[in-house]
Amino acid sequence: MSSIATGRMIDDNSDPVKGRVVWMPAKSIWIATMTLIAVIGGPLTFTWSALGVFILLTAVTICLGHSVGMHRLLIHRSFSTHIWIEHFLVYLGTLVGMAGPFGMIYAHDIRDWAQRQPGCHDLFAHRRSFFIDAFWQMHCTVVLHHPPRFVLKERERRDRFYRFVEATWMAQQIPLLVVLLALGGLPWAVWGVAMRISVSLTGHWLVGHFAHRGGHQGWSVDDVAVQGYNLPRFGLVTFGESFHGNHHAFPESARLGIEPGQLDLGWHFIRLLAGLGLASAIKLPHTIAPRRGLKRVDASETAGDGVNPSWA
Repeated sequence: MSSIATGRMIDDNSDPVKGRVVWMPAKSIWIATMTLIAVIGGPLTFTWSALGVFILLTAVTICLGHSVGMHRLLIHRSFSTHIWIEHFLVYLGTLVGMAGPFGMIYAHDIRDWAQRQPGCHDLFAHRRSFFIDAFWQMHCTVVLHHPPRFVLKERERRDRFYRFVEATWMAQQIPLLVVLLALGGLPWAVWGVAMRISVSLTGHWLVGHFAHRGGHQGWSVDDVAVQGYNLPRFGLVTFGESFHGNHHAFPESARLGIEPGQLDLGWHFIRLLAGLGLASAIKLPHTIAPRRGLKRVDASETAGDGVNPSWA
């Protein structure tokens, strides 16, 4: 049994290994429907303007919404900003179509808690084969026999905006759908909603799958079930989220691309907010307490010519 608590997960002699994988009908039908509409409707409705809408909305919702709003701000509190900016960024993250704010916090925190233990269930570790992992991650969940207690922080639990968005997160696509239909007709609606959601969710799983199985590793952590790895070639299209080995090393850092040459557009957006006086209390690797068991892996390889990582 485990005895390590992480974030919002309260450990009551929990076990991160023993559990069963169960199909989640609502999640599965949601993803399958978006994917089916994208696969069938995408080619039939293709226009260059629809493609442009898809690229723009995907970039905005994934970078500003998921990476900055949901992940770095709401989940890790790696910086602070005005509440209306926080709400706006998290709302953009909800439009990715993965879950509401509370659902995203839970999915992230239980995975993070499990991966930090000496052992964890295969679903949390992405250990199974490519197609089994795809089905598990996008259509199922793991029900642990002895799970930790999930306790939202008071500021999250009492936030009425977050409670509303959590209860209606799928329906939040409707206002965007109406706007896209009015401005660009069916092509914009298909590419701006269904295609964007299916590509975003599949891409999120792909990054998680490969970033936990192997690759470039600048850091390692002792006595944990799962290591994180960097996928340098995908830094641009993931807006810095592919530098997952760095994130495992410094989970609270607002900057994910911490080595020279690692492009992290999410970090540049946070820097922009800070330059405008809209972001503060920004956490970086040299300002946070290091993880227990954190070790540098081949510094000469990861930092190019042997220089230290560029924290600033």
